[in-house]
Amino acid sequence: MSKERARRRAEREAERARQAARRAEKDARRARWRGRRERLAGLAPRPVRVARQGGVLARRRRVQNAVMVVLFLLVQAGAWLLLSGWAARLGVLVLSLLVFPVLVTVAFDRRS
Repeated sequence: MSKERARRRAEREAERARQAARRAEKDARRARWRGRRERLAGLAPRPVRVARQGGVLARRRRVQNAVMVVLFLLVQAGAWLLLSGWAARLGVLVLSLLVFPVLVTVAFDRRS
């Protein structure tokens, strides 16, 4: 009886050893694959995720910025269409760039 139990125990231990060897081979294969994949992924640039603020104030600021950009572009388009000289168009661009921050501060009260 004890010889039979010893034989069954030896079979169980041999099966466990085979499963452990299979598992170790599978883990080694996964590690090699992961290493190759990481090396390959290291060659490609990673996308940068920029978190966006989601509150009411952030949404209001985005709308205000969009309004100001559209206004700036309309002024530039108007200057391009109405003025014929390059010096005048460039002057409107420089003046717009100088006045833009002041207009944003006065219109939206952004004191920083």
